Amino acid sequence: MNRREFLDKIKVATVLGITYPTISNAYEKVADSIVTSNNNQSSKEDLFIENSEIKDFESVRRKLRQVQRHVGYGNFNIISFDDMLRTAKYSNKIEAFSKAELEFLEKTFYINPSQYGFYGKKISLKMTEAINKKDVVKIPRTGHYLFRGKPEHTYYEMKKDIGDTMVLTSGVRSVVKQMKLYLDKVYRTEGNITKASKSLAPPAYTYHSVGDFDVGKKGFGYNNFTARFALTKEFSQMKKLTYIEMRYTINNKDGVRYEPWHIKVI
Repeated sequence: MNRREFLDKIKVATVLGITYPTISNAYEKVADSIVTSNNNQSSKEDLFIENSEIKDFESVRRKLRQVQRHVGYGNFNIISFDDMLRTAKYSNKIEAFSKAELEFLEKTFYINPSQYGFYGKKISLKMTEAINKKDVVKIPRTGHYLFRGKPEHTYYEMKKDIGDTMVLTSGVRSVVKQMKLYLDKVYRTEGNITKASKSLAPPAYTYHSVGDFDVGKKGFGYNNFTARFALTKEFSQMKKLTYIEMRYTINNKDGVRYEPWHIKVI
């Protein structure tokens, strides 16, 4: 499937009443759209969204976006799968997820992503795993949460050592939040699941659900989600810190792109 074919099929889905809303949050929009240079070419072996799944693919993305709008961006970061279903079902502006859509979500979560070139460890064993709100703390002026304990302490220690020019760009992500980011990434890679999986961990495999977080340079915008971040003073200072590690280094064994902004906590 090439770009034109994928977009044509999305247009058909749109005609059927499945619209793709724009993403309002700047960081999320850029994080979903950036693909590093070593991943920007499709190969013959790459796997794509199946034609039979295009309709459910788009309708699921639409409903996830509607749920996010309903509960708020910050709350959506930690919403559970069951709460997401209840929100969609009982809101008069969102339709309940259909059987076909639920099957699509289950397939996306439980499928082995090694066929897509992602070899990371499975972090969430069940799609219904929930984040206990007592275990997280919302970081002021960021819209993001961090787990209490080591992640929170690490972040504030970094702020102390690096300064206020370092910002939190992504913290705790529930299965639902990672699912939305992942499906949006698949869309932005023109249906190429292989390419998307090398740029963003599949829903069951994100370390953001257990402690990791992302940082950036204040005012650096979309560059915070590219290798350009490695050229900043903030990253140079990060390299001197002995209490943090980078999760996705160059040529990491998980098969993920280089992410100098991703802080490994556990």
